[in-house]
Amino acid sequence: MTARLEDLARGALIVGVVPGETVTVVDVRWFGTSAIELTYKRPDGSAANRLLYRDDEEDLSVAVEGRPWGFRGDGGLFRLMAEAKRFELAHLFDPYLAVTSAAVEPLPHQITAVYEAMLPRQPLRFLLADDPGAGKTIMTGLLIRELQARGDLRRCLIVTPGSLVEQWQQELDEKFNVSFKILTREGVEASRTGNPFAEEDLLIARLDMMSRDEDLQEKLSQTDWDLIVFDEAHKLSATLSLMEVHRTKRRIFAEFARELTRHFLLLTATPHNGKEADFQ
Repeated sequence: MTARLEDLARGALIVGVVPGETVTVVDVRWFGTSAIELTYKRPDGSAANRLLYRDDEEDLSVAVEGRPWGFRGDGGLFRLMAEAKRFELAHLFDPYLAVTSAAVEPLPHQITAVYEAMLPRQPLRFLLADDPGAGKTIMTGLLIRELQARGDLRRCLIVTPGSLVEQWQQELDEKFNVSFKILTREGVEASRTGNPFAEEDLLIARLDMMSRDEDLQEKLSQTDWDLIVFDEAHKLSATLSLMEVHRTKRRIFAEFARELTRHFLLLTATPHNGKEADFQ
């Protein structure tokens, strides 16, 4: 707002008296009706004087009318900001934030696994081997939501057998409100940059698609992740024969992916797949 000489009253904040600074008016002395001697205080606390004329009015403006602080803001916007800040800091006051915000009621063994065994490990390198139907997807969803709330997870890749990708996507969306995108051949070809791993932060990929395609692995190597999860980890097998370890392509890919992430989680209901030597 352009200021006239009459607007330069004591206490007013004025821009244009000193280039690049907002000064506070201390006193005004008039000379007729077209000139004043302005006494002002600069931001560093020093005081100075300057003669101002009508021709200077076009360079002057009032920075703040009246008091610089007040209570006339939009109450709705203030409440929205306060709620956003409350959610941002919720994990500091609610140690089970993901449990209370999920659309599922976790069982005691799931809470124990996530909050006592997994979350305290930084960084996480963990094999979650539980019975079939024990809810390893739910435990993974709890882990993802808690890491997100703590600011420790932005990018997550889940690698699972092809028959389970839609199930993973649906459960994470419905129960934890976390939207993952499934990696497809069409999606790779339609990728804007040519590298879908760089464009998507939350992604589900098929195990065999990744382990057999060296071009996809090359694209993956150009990215880094906060968490990579391998479901049905017993499929990442290796056999010991004549003191030599023979690794499958799935196993080789998993070892490669492990180096691209801070947190690494393996899920399986049959860790040794009936072959104890291979598990060892």
